[in-house]
Amino acid sequence: MSRIGKAPIAIPEGVKIDFLPPTLTVHGPKGELSLEISDWVQLELDSSHLKVAAVSQHRKCRSMHGLTRTLIQNMVTGVTAGFTKSLEIVGVGYRAEADTQTLTLNVGYSTPVVMAVPEGLSVEVEKNTIIHVRGIDKQGVGEMAARIRRVRKPEPYRGKGIRYLGEQIRRKVGKAGSK
Repeated sequence: MSRIGKAPIAIPEGVKIDFLPPTLTVHGPKGELSLEISDWVQLELDSSHLKVAAVSQHRKCRSMHGLTRTLIQNMVTGVTAGFTKSLEIVGVGYRAEADTQTLTLNVGYSTPVVMAVPEGLSVEVEKNTIIHVRGIDKQGVGEMAARIRRVRKPEPYRGKGIRYLGEQIRRKVGKAGSK
């Protein structure tokens, strides 16, 4: 039995969960998220807790058990607190500007890179070099942050590029250091 899947999910005040098989919908103060629940797991909904159980001991059932529980927990966290990923731009002249629908990155290319912000997410720029991606969907926030980072990955010699806030870049020694 999955150790992660065994833990019940606490349903906080202000969160409403509707389960009409196979769709689970979580409503909260920040919004609403839906998830298609597999036939490999079953849900037990209580007034203050939700429990996920595997249908059998088949390998697929056991793997879906922990996954489904984690996805539901992320949905509950998303509609109550939300998720944030922060990125940092390092480099002379590198900067970012955010609009309600677009993010413009000036990161050393001949033209600025303009990215559309997906619906349900918000992008904020602080001091022209720190980007905050916020939303209620954990996967969507992580995907948008990864797409922004992919525009100019940090390079190992000088460390220039877009990195996650607090990310350590392994630096390489250049030509002068290799005698």
